[in-house]
Amino acid sequence: MEKILVVEDNLFEAKIIVSVLKGKGYEASLASDGVTGIRELENNSYDLVLTDLIMPDLDGMGVLNHVVNKCPKTKCIILTGHATIKSSVEAIKQGAFDYITKPIASTELLLVVEKALQFKNLEEENIRLKRELKKRYSRTNIIGTSKAMENVFGLIEKVADTDITVLIQGPSGTGKELIARAIHYDSDRGEKPLVVINCGAIPEALLESELFGHEKGSFTGAHKSRVGRFEMANGGTIFLDEIGEMSPALQVKLLRVLQDQRFERVGGTKTIHVDVRIIAATNKNLTVAINNNTFREDLYYRLNVIMIKAPPLKQRKSDIPLLVNYFMKKFQKKDKETITGFSPDAMNAMLEFVWPGNVRELENVIRQLVVLCENPIVEFEDLPEHIQQTEISVTRSEAAQFLEEGLSLDNAVKVYERKLIIEAMEKSNGIKAKAAKLLNIKRTTLVEKMKKQNFSKSVCA
Repeated sequence: MEKILVVEDNLFEAKIIVSVLKGKGYEASLASDGVTGIRELENNSYDLVLTDLIMPDLDGMGVLNHVVNKCPKTKCIILTGHATIKSSVEAIKQGAFDYITKPIASTELLLVVEKALQFKNLEEENIRLKRELKKRYSRTNIIGTSKAMENVFGLIEKVADTDITVLIQGPSGTGKELIARAIHYDSDRGEKPLVVINCGAIPEALLESELFGHEKGSFTGAHKSRVGRFEMANGGTIFLDEIGEMSPALQVKLLRVLQDQRFERVGGTKTIHVDVRIIAATNKNLTVAINNNTFREDLYYRLNVIMIKAPPLKQRKSDIPLLVNYFMKKFQKKDKETITGFSPDAMNAMLEFVWPGNVRELENVIRQLVVLCENPIVEFEDLPEHIQQTEISVTRSEAAQFLEEGLSLDNAVKVYERKLIIEAMEKSNGIKAKAAKLLNIKRTTLVEKMKKQNFSKSVCA
């Protein structure tokens, strides 16, 4: 129940207002003058204050000033029987939500009160969502304990509270946007907007308008003026993903924004100044693009003040079990499935896979398994076929190395057994379960024989 304080020195009018508010279900209290009202605000918290403008000792503007400075979450409405444009404008400028002219109609009173409380709730919801975003995208919520990720975390911590321009480089699916979000939400700009734009997903003809906005009539279809992403990000951060896809002509205009923090809308003449931090990302090697004359060298050095390399998953395989567990819990909660873990063989296969799609591919695989796997423990046979097929890569060179040790009856048997294993593994595309079936033995037996034959650890896993 919302709490409302009525500050009014006319007792008759005050009781009517309190009665109307209580009749609507609000918890309403009364203060007979401004000084009493401030004392009440110091001792109790209120969602809304309704204060008369003209009162002895301390007027409504004094009450409003106290609310604005000491109770910033509380909204204030001015009640006045002497409304003028000047007093109304001054009240709004000083922080009043609205004002109501006496005599007060109950319908108008309740309508303005409801709007003020709705606005207060929206403000609080906005603050809550921003805090959740900050918590969600903080660097502490990026999964990984590998050396490669520790290096990334260290750089995020160092650059977050600066306005330095950052370039994030790495293959698709490595979490470049997560790194950008962590930098933003860990910075002093974390309460301001983070605007994300994928430069490779928007046609070149539209990208300039998306970035800088346009004026009405500046091109066919421009029926009204539009604010661009840089203006939206004013005070905060703009994340330019896939910056390597931007055309050379647009790179020139972006260079000016980096240098001067100003630009003109498409079709406009007014120069717009912004305060924006720029974070860019690419999956391309921009030095190669510079040599191919598809990316400006001066823009590259403007962007690459600090380089953060997002490591591919194959360079941080020790993080795979952590990521598997994270995604497993994430999708179980959402899809209400029941898998609880992976068998050793299945996890070994996950560790051996090269993951060309990186973390994004791993996430999709776990989601698929959560939906399709019928048992609590994911077995090797439950894994997608492409992961099973690349489990092992065996070469004949290992057999050749074994022959160099010399021949005896035992060695001859071992060599022959080894050749059979290699041939079976090649025919089964490295899938031990299929190779064991070809050899008419159990998979565990095959694994044991491979260990005895001194196959490499990655092959025997």
